[in-house]
Amino acid sequence: MKPGALAIHSREETIKALVLAGAILLVLPLLPLGNFVLYPFMILSTWFHEMGHGLAAIMVGNDFERLILYPDGSGVAESYGPIRASRFDNALISAAGPIGPAVIGSLLILASAHPRAWRPALYSLAGAIAVSTLVWVDGMTGWIVLPLIALLLVAIAAKAPPWAERFTLQFLGLQAALSMFAQWDYLLVEQANIGGEIILSDTGQIERALFLPHWVWAGAIIAFAALMIGASLRYALSPRRSANEWSQVP
Repeated sequence: MKPGALAIHSREETIKALVLAGAILLVLPLLPLGNFVLYPFMILSTWFHEMGHGLAAIMVGNDFERLILYPDGSGVAESYGPIRASRFDNALISAAGPIGPAVIGSLLILASAHPRAWRPALYSLAGAIAVSTLVWVDGMTGWIVLPLIALLLVAIAAKAPPWAERFTLQFLGLQAALSMFAQWDYLLVEQANIGGEIILSDTGQIERALFLPHWVWAGAIIAFAALMIGASLRYALSPRRSANEWSQVP
């Protein structure tokens, strides 16, 4: 294979590569050893989810104590607040988990639309992963996998060609979004087994805090996430914008 044969040089090639990447992300879990190949991305997706819970807890004045990542790819964010915290605060913390991957995914895709943001976005994500590992992450799974992901992002930002930086942002954004939609079965149940313990799901927590059945909140979260990801992809891959971007890529 010639050097640069895998390079992406146009909007059309970008769309084809993203469609192929999305198909691979969807099909691999169905194949032998597929989950093994996707394991780092599974851990990263859980990190997006649990950091959503943790940062929302901080926003409402709670203490974000730790983020536990289990070897099976599940996780939990532990935070503590007032005994009589408002129902809205509890609902916000619960909703921030499943919405978190879609928000991060949208931001990464939006950053891919601006060449000057490609490298800073990769460094920023790597830095956020590193800081969270030092401050909140608890357990060998997170301590091993997350720093390796951060180092890979730094290497791409420092050494990879511009087209690879751009595609990495879009790929990670797409992967974050698909991980959120892959949780539809979790969102549609009231209880779930996390780390060997049966607890209320995120939508179950929202139902308890506010009103309406948990499956209504699940539908609202999925629809909101789909709108965010769809809008960000449309913005980043618009023909006019893509033409301007690729004219700046060597």
